[in-house]
Amino acid sequence: MTASVQQHAIAKMGQPAPSFDLPSTKNVETLAERVRLEDYKGKWLIVFFWPYDFTFVCPTEIIAFSDRYDEFLDLDCDVVGVSVDSVYTHRAWMDTPRDRNGIGPIRYPLAADGMKETARAYGVLDDATGVAHRGLFIIDPEGVLRYQVVTDMNVGRSVDETLRVLQALQAGGLCPANWKPGQQTL
Repeated sequence: MTASVQQHAIAKMGQPAPSFDLPSTKNVETLAERVRLEDYKGKWLIVFFWPYDFTFVCPTEIIAFSDRYDEFLDLDCDVVGVSVDSVYTHRAWMDTPRDRNGIGPIRYPLAADGMKETARAYGVLDDATGVAHRGLFIIDPEGVLRYQVVTDMNVGRSVDETLRVLQALQAGGLCPANWKPGQQTL
């Protein structure tokens, strides 16, 4: 392990999530607002990483989470997307129409992890390519990591499954396989 990796917290289930403070599209006009883990204290948070802007699978996920953003807000949960691209690239992607490989307006902030420290801290940085794998993390209102999934670069994540897992975590009981909201816990 290199010295720089040893200095960073690494995401571990049931432990405080690694902190972050990143430039974002929270104010897409000025790009002056940052996102910080601490900004979301007291509510649930989905943090997800993708490899690159202007690619193929990534926009399907980002748009899907944006289209269903109200469902997350109804569960007292916010969403932050992160890649190693710059906020300028994120904004250009948002300004590009969907029919031209853009994503259009997105309802939650896209953050820029140009130094790759956040992707490294969450264990999703591919050191060989310098990009993030598709990682998704659910952090509880106290800042504790409660769920993580990392997929191959070619496999997009499911908003339905993310919502189901969030609701299972919020249910507070033992949720069996295929549990759905409204069903009994164990």
